[in-house]
Amino acid sequence: MRFLTNALACGLLSLASSLAAQSFPAKTITLIVPFAAGGPTDSLARIFAEPLKQSLGQTIVVENVTGAGGTIGLTRAARAAPDGYTVILGNWTSHVGTPALYPIHQDVLKDFEPVARLPVSRLWVTGKTGLPAKDAAELVAWLKANPKATFGTVGAGSAVHICGIYLQNATGTQFQFVPYRGAAPAYQDQIAGNIDLTCMDASAGLGYQRAGRIKAYAVAGNGRWSPAPEVPTLSEAGVTGMDLTFWNGLWAPKGTPKEAVAKLNQAVADAFADARMQRRIGDLGMEIPPREQQTPEALGAYHRAETEKWWPIIKAAGIKLD
Repeated sequence: MRFLTNALACGLLSLASSLAAQSFPAKTITLIVPFAAGGPTDSLARIFAEPLKQSLGQTIVVENVTGAGGTIGLTRAARAAPDGYTVILGNWTSHVGTPALYPIHQDVLKDFEPVARLPVSRLWVTGKTGLPAKDAAELVAWLKANPKATFGTVGAGSAVHICGIYLQNATGTQFQFVPYRGAAPAYQDQIAGNIDLTCMDASAGLGYQRAGRIKAYAVAGNGRWSPAPEVPTLSEAGVTGMDLTFWNGLWAPKGTPKEAVAKLNQAVADAFADARMQRRIGDLGMEIPPREQQTPEALGAYHRAETEKWWPIIKAAGIKLD
């Protein structure tokens, strides 16, 4: 009798879970951004909120949960109920770089359900307008003569930090790292002349560069960046091997029903298919991945490959947390 009772209880729970997944979504969805408002990740989230609302028929609330290179937001998302009503829009920094260093209790490859790959951006080395260097070669010479130069990051282990370390190693220079909670405050401090350099998401700084408020010296990745084709690559500037792109993704807590994940993924695909969204993402300087790379399985495989590639490099760099 006890066996039958337990079996019945399990059956009812399974049925309730199935019915809940079928009716998903039935209430507001929280989209966690693990970085400060105004930065590139936040901008992407807010651009996505409206088309996701239209596709899913529910309000999307963007919640900025900042600190520790994105890992505080990561923890908040991992501890949320696995029902599809809390998701996180993360990127290379929050899901690859900083988890290699920070003592978090989550396994980023096992404690989240991949939902979809999101647009990809680039990193570029920029300087304050007061720097005398006119190009990358002059910048390296200036850095060698000014070892107390400052370089803004969004925390230890971030893509920005790794770019800076790579630049130091490749050019034989030294500079002081200054951490910020996100790209937006770092760019603002650079515009104000308070930091010399950074290697932030290029999409977030494009408007500043076009307005002449910062200098762009070189872009990371293979090939020049189409929104600013006049800016050479790091390879052209003599810094080879810096093939690091600033990619984004959407995840849900582990155990989120497959039906909910599928509906969320389809909502992302619907957004990508909209011509207005394509223009807005293009205006940000971001690239939409092909449809076959937008699936949960594709994000999971890509995330694992990036982790396996960059974790040994990050750990070998001997980065110390402040």
